[in-house]
Amino acid sequence: MKRILPALIVMLVMVAMSVAFADTAWAQDGASTAAPKTSMLQMIKYGGPIGYFIIVMNIVGIGLVIEHFITIRRDALVPPDLLAHIERLFEEEEYEEVMTLCETQPCFFTNVLAAGLPKIGTGYENIEKAMAEVGEMEATKLQQKISYINLIANIAPLCGLLGTVSGMVSAFNTIANSPVAPEPKELAGGIQQALVTTVLGLVVCIPLTIFYFFFRNRVARVIMEIGAITEELMEKFRDEG
Repeated sequence: MKRILPALIVMLVMVAMSVAFADTAWAQDGASTAAPKTSMLQMIKYGGPIGYFIIVMNIVGIGLVIEHFITIRRDALVPPDLLAHIERLFEEEEYEEVMTLCETQPCFFTNVLAAGLPKIGTGYENIEKAMAEVGEMEATKLQQKISYINLIANIAPLCGLLGTVSGMVSAFNTIANSPVAPEPKELAGGIQQALVTTVLGLVVCIPLTIFYFFFRNRVARVIMEIGAITEELMEKFRDEG
């Protein structure tokens, strides 16, 4: 929990900064035109269906980030108490109990270790190969898991661009179909949609991209640690075969 709290604080600060920036921008625009200040809720409404879709993606992205902070960490993938218990069983050469423990408490570490245990006595190369294969599978699962954050981070600005184009098309369509020069307020709807969706897309994209690279580096680090731990446990069988 101590590791999760700072990350959540950073995420909340980033969201607050994004909201404050958007609110300030609209307030300045309102001041320059002597118009009343536009609230954040009104600004979001200007985004239309595309804007709402981007907001939904942001909620999903935040949920994924929180979930990953809980599940993708060393203590979750390699529980310290479990590791200490397994190390003690290895010292006592109770490999059957280790296998039972791995089966009853599956995680990245135990899944990799359980792949090598049945190969004990057949040579270290077979043990190493079996653990490497399962390790690659588990690593792929983690990479796929965090890739959804990257997917949202990539789609959000594209949706913002779609809203931008849609808003500008709406504005130009108003100009084309108007028998006289349209009033600025008649063009405001399309222009507001263009600007709001662009801002929303970037607000979603930037922090999620940062979190994606953060988790990618964390996954890479944990994979190396688990590989080193399992190799160290099986080191005693290197001279076999």
